[in-house]
Amino acid sequence: MSTHVSGNGQLERFMHASNQFEATRSELETLSQTDEVELFQKQLELLRRRLLAEPNAFRQMFITDGMQAVAWEFQQEELGGRFTRTLWDLLVRDDDMSTILLRFIWAIPLKYKRKFIKAIDQHLSDRYPMFKGLSDGWPMNNMIPPYMRPAEERAQDFGLVNQGYLGYMGQGFSAREVDLLVWLEVLRDKQCEERPCEIGLKIAGKENKGGCPVKIHIPEMLDLLGKGKFREALELIEGCNPLPNVTGRVCPQELQCQGVCAHTNKPIEIGQIEWFLPQRAKALGLPLTNDTLADLVDPWTIAEKPPIAVVGSGPAGLINAYLLAAEGHPVTVFEAFHELGGVLRYGIPEFRLPNELIDDVVGKITRLGGRFVRNFVVGKTATLEQLKQAGFWRIFVGTGAGLPRFMNVPGEHFLNVMSANEFLTRVNLMQGQLEDHETPLPMTRGKDVMVIGGGNTAMDAARTAKRLGGNVTIVYRRTQAEMPVRVEELHHALEEGIALKVLRAPCEFIGNDDHQVTAAILDVIELGAPDASGRRSPVVTGKKEHMPIDLVIMALGNTPNPIVKDAEPELKTTKWGTIDVQRGSQQTSIEGVFSGGDAARGGSTAIRAAGDGQAAAREIVGENNFTPAEIRELVAKAEKYTRLGQAPQAIVKKVHLGEGIEEFVVNAPLIAAASKAGQFVRVLAWEKGELIPLTLADWDTKAGTITLVVQAMGTSSLAINAMKIGQAFAGIAGPLGLPSELHRYGPDETVVFTAGGLGLPPVYPIMREHLRMGNHVTLIAGFRSASLVFWVGEDECVEQLRREFPTLLDVIYTSNDGTFGVKGFVTHPLQEMLEANKTSKGRRIAEVVTIGPPLMMRAVADLTRPYGVKTVASLNSIMVDATGMCGACMVPVVIDGKMVRKHACIDGPEIDAHLIDWDKFLPRFGQFKVQEGRSKERYLAEGLK
Repeated sequence: MSTHVSGNGQLERFMHASNQFEATRSELETLSQTDEVELFQKQLELLRRRLLAEPNAFRQMFITDGMQAVAWEFQQEELGGRFTRTLWDLLVRDDDMSTILLRFIWAIPLKYKRKFIKAIDQHLSDRYPMFKGLSDGWPMNNMIPPYMRPAEERAQDFGLVNQGYLGYMGQGFSAREVDLLVWLEVLRDKQCEERPCEIGLKIAGKENKGGCPVKIHIPEMLDLLGKGKFREALELIEGCNPLPNVTGRVCPQELQCQGVCAHTNKPIEIGQIEWFLPQRAKALGLPLTNDTLADLVDPWTIAEKPPIAVVGSGPAGLINAYLLAAEGHPVTVFEAFHELGGVLRYGIPEFRLPNELIDDVVGKITRLGGRFVRNFVVGKTATLEQLKQAGFWRIFVGTGAGLPRFMNVPGEHFLNVMSANEFLTRVNLMQGQLEDHETPLPMTRGKDVMVIGGGNTAMDAARTAKRLGGNVTIVYRRTQAEMPVRVEELHHALEEGIALKVLRAPCEFIGNDDHQVTAAILDVIELGAPDASGRRSPVVTGKKEHMPIDLVIMALGNTPNPIVKDAEPELKTTKWGTIDVQRGSQQTSIEGVFSGGDAARGGSTAIRAAGDGQAAAREIVGENNFTPAEIRELVAKAEKYTRLGQAPQAIVKKVHLGEGIEEFVVNAPLIAAASKAGQFVRVLAWEKGELIPLTLADWDTKAGTITLVVQAMGTSSLAINAMKIGQAFAGIAGPLGLPSELHRYGPDETVVFTAGGLGLPPVYPIMREHLRMGNHVTLIAGFRSASLVFWVGEDECVEQLRREFPTLLDVIYTSNDGTFGVKGFVTHPLQEMLEANKTSKGRRIAEVVTIGPPLMMRAVADLTRPYGVKTVASLNSIMVDATGMCGACMVPVVIDGKMVRKHACIDGPEIDAHLIDWDKFLPRFGQFKVQEGRSKERYLAEGLK
């Protein structure tokens, strides 16, 4: 019953609603015929059509109304919490509305910006801890700092320390939020009309103070960022400087753009912003900013402009190569190392400058058509003149500063006293700290390490040693205030637990019976009058301190490397040994050769080097007088030469000579063309191997090959001897060192060669040159036993020479155990000859050349000294780079009673054996004996698996 009643009620309600609907529809139909309603309908249709045809017009109308509301809020005494949070959320959305809000806030007067900063400080600090207290002293004295990893964490690894604003993404913030943090930093900018950050402060009669060496348009960059135009800001920077993610990290901004910022207490973080932009684009996977890279035609293919050679791939060379390649020139970069980047790679640790950033720059140059030839030492592999003959129109030389400085104090010869260049190269370039890499490092874990110096290199060495487990103290002869290091780097070092001992300087090092350094005697210093640099001069007080140490790293700066200068008589240098460039130019004394960076400045900064490379590029692109056909010919020659340099250094022949001894013939046409008797090469067998010196046993210029003989002793030689025909070395550089000095002697004189063990291969080309000159040669070749004898058969090297020069070559063979030749050492026949000379019997010994095991060379030197016979020892000491940069191959030489430091790779390898202090020199061959032993054990164990 209840269901039926309910149903009747619903029906009544339906009938009532239907009557009302009909009445209303009838009324609507009547009203729709009126003029007023017809006009309304037409206006509504017009509005609909306009919305479809011109949506932006209505969007702008609504935005204008919205911005008027925002502007009204900014007129209030304070921005409320709800409004601030809503405003920030709109900014984070990263849409058209957020862009308009960004630009609105960028454009409003400073007092309103302060109101905004105060609001986010008050209302958003719970979400963004970096906002807490931001309004105190903003914008002059407060800012949001880039993200820095905690000291206790970062000091344990080689991960990036200063992670910049992008580091906040690792703390849970989005990429858009990070953009806004950068925007907030930019919001502090005053858009100064004087543009000091870009052009520097003008000083009457002097060079502007500060500014940007590569002329980045900083105010425009900041303005673009203030408007949210991140992409355009990056394009602007890279139009001036293709290395922003490198220079932004290592440039001393506190002396350049930020040093003259109007915000004197808290300068705007221009450097951080500079490297943030390209890294942001990379992190977001954005396409290349330079549109020319996408559509570029290979300049080597079109051959419209003459080719350029760039010597050195440091900051000066890289920017020079980039700009010239971008101008359409075929460019080849010649680099002495097997890796590119120069000092950026071997000198700066990855916790400051990740290698991937250098690789990014190399990638840009490659995409522009630039080519790279590694393991090419200009001045050795080829001269500048030879590069010109190879087709290169103009040359830029950016070879860096070169040789490390030492203190030349007593005890400097002890083991574990090394240059910062060597230490950092072993770590940064050769990755010696990694278990799967072979380059040995000095033992640092738990050891007391002294770093001498007050510059950025000293900080890099100290912080690297800290990460390797050392207890590190920096010793500096002035006070902390005078240290030339970047303030940020020193601050980081001290945070990481590195000690600083100022007003001290070592005057002597003490060692133990194992020739290891154990302590330093320090002079206590006080400051006197200012020197030429404006810093107060250190004055010795006469007081001394004793400091126990296990490792000494000297970071005292560099002097110019003489390799290029010595190979180019027409290249003028300054009194400091740097390449002399014309005033207001990068042109050298040689037409068409330009220089810059540390090669011309001496020790400077990466950003100044980049500025020089940039300036040189502007000069190089000047007009040329070549016809199109002549340009094509130059490009073809330069391309052929480049390909020769890039050719894999593969084994084309391998001969087993004896127990553990292999002979290799290797494809290396440019080295073969330049080789001379007495020189050596630097060999990297595989990517994770170590750099080792191997003397040239022979070369064939026509075939484009060199010959190496290797005896399996340690890990590297074992690995080399396991290589097969067709396999290529990771890199062979050379020829290195000075060639043998050859003199013409009389018919009654003889040049004696004592070749011990593997000394025979390096002796062979030198004695061959003497024979070709007409000199008589006596070869005394010693072997431990018959199983190690090689090259003495009828059709082998020595006998071939004997047949070619039957009256000029005498040969004596010895063996320690008497199983081959005369029993005994090479010194026995030599002594007989020396004694015969005393009674005018036999040929007079004009000179002795000794090559072989160090103990044998010493024995020969000790034997000949009383007889007054000129004796030369060929030394391949401990080396890393083998071009003088590391200073590792130190040879202590005594001249006029004073010890002088010589280097086997620059001053040798042949050095007067009677001047060498063998007691100090011989222990250097065992410097890494323990580390090398462990490496060999690992290698053999892995081989057995």
